Amino acid sequence: MKQRGNALTRLILVRHGETEWNRVERFRGRIDVELNERGRLQAQAVARRLSAWKPDFIYSSPLKRALQTAQPLAEACGREIKPLETITDIDYGAWGGHSPEEVAAQHSDLYRTWLEAPHLVQFPEGESLEQVRSRAWIAVEEVCTAHAKETVVLVSHVVVNRALICAVLGLDNSSLWKIGQDNGAISILDAEEDEYRLVLLNDICHLEALSETGN
Repeated sequence: MKQRGNALTRLILVRHGETEWNRVERFRGRIDVELNERGRLQAQAVARRLSAWKPDFIYSSPLKRALQTAQPLAEACGREIKPLETITDIDYGAWGGHSPEEVAAQHSDLYRTWLEAPHLVQFPEGESLEQVRSRAWIAVEEVCTAHAKETVVLVSHVVVNRALICAVLGLDNSSLWKIGQDNGAISILDAEEDEYRLVLLNDICHLEALSETGN
């Protein structure tokens, strides 16, 4: 690994805050659900944490739950939010909006494969993990090229962030479930030329006060 100094680009990956479909566990994907009350508090906590780091640019998935997570940070930093289609959530296709129990009843074999070997799944009328990883990695490379030596926030989704972190660590998509990504979590990738390094994973220390108060 090269010595890293002022030439690096810092990418801060943020998973959006909680929605009701996180709380009750439904496949979200491209369905445009909004943050719930806890999610909005998480977004404010993310803003308090990251505004001190003075990010130069903020990109977000165009889905409401991501944009609503990015908004408090944009206001705190005086930055605009740039929607980025290539980091939108995975397309679950026919599974979107259904609970795990409903999917297991209708697609038992494929659901079992999703739990045991996610890299082998092509969602009916939707995407595969390889398609998600490919488009999201293109986004990372384009952002790093456009914003060399700057700090950039990417607000996205659990599957997208997991796939990107697997790519940085040299893991294939079968390792998806080994990567923690809680709602409102922060992860950091440092990039220099064609080299990437994971320097922070699934940090939720800024959310501790929410847990303590029960909000």
